[in-house]
Amino acid sequence: MYGKLEDKVVIVTGSNGLIGKEVVVKLQNAGAVVIALDLTQNGKENNFITCDITKEKEIDEVVARVLNKYNRIDGLVNLAYPRTADWGAKFEEIPLSSWKRNIDMQLNSSFYLCQSVLKVMKEQEWGAIVNIGSIYGVVGNDFSLYEEYNGTSPAAYAAVKGGLINFTKYLASYYGKYGIRVNCVSPGGILDESKQHPSFIKRYSEKSPMGRLAKPEEMVAPIAFLLSDGASFITGHNLMVDGGWTAV
Repeated sequence: MYGKLEDKVVIVTGSNGLIGKEVVVKLQNAGAVVIALDLTQNGKENNFITCDITKEKEIDEVVARVLNKYNRIDGLVNLAYPRTADWGAKFEEIPLSSWKRNIDMQLNSSFYLCQSVLKVMKEQEWGAIVNIGSIYGVVGNDFSLYEEYNGTSPAAYAAVKGGLINFTKYLASYYGKYGIRVNCVSPGGILDESKQHPSFIKRYSEKSPMGRLAKPEEMVAPIAFLLSDGASFITGHNLMVDGGWTAV
């Protein structure tokens, strides 16, 4: 279905998140050996490792541990989404310290994780990385979606996701000659009724060409495909999985 994934050793960060839980299960079902990283465990994942990706030492330990056990790293999915407690603050109310901290936790940790894994992949001369962008790393925000409940979309989110998308292209260009592929998946809005205001769901759905938000599991096949041998000549690509949001 996704191309060849059997026995591929794949690290998935944010494995207990909305998308991460789906990705771990589906990659395992496709035959991959998944190393699931998060701060807390979901279920009884045998290859779960507690890891705070904002700490360099913990990333170093994970990479060393995976290499010691499997002697290779075939894939990496950057799904972790660390953020500060004031993540929902409006732009004019964001402290500079909070902005810096969110950029550091999200963008800089992705840099270090990619750098660490790519050292291994370069030596192997193969590997695939999938970063996670967003529609709001490509187009501007529609703030009318939040008006009814006085909400907003965090400013750092746009900066981080836009940065990750172009960073993905940089890495694809830099490491292509080593047989390494680096791509990005950019989701549109993903349904999470426990955390989303009903008016947001309604307004987003009305604007979306497909008339709804995405289901978390709809992100899995694009991620798995870009990891697989079926995408062997695809690199530097930002795959929009947004129900047509950026097409109109």
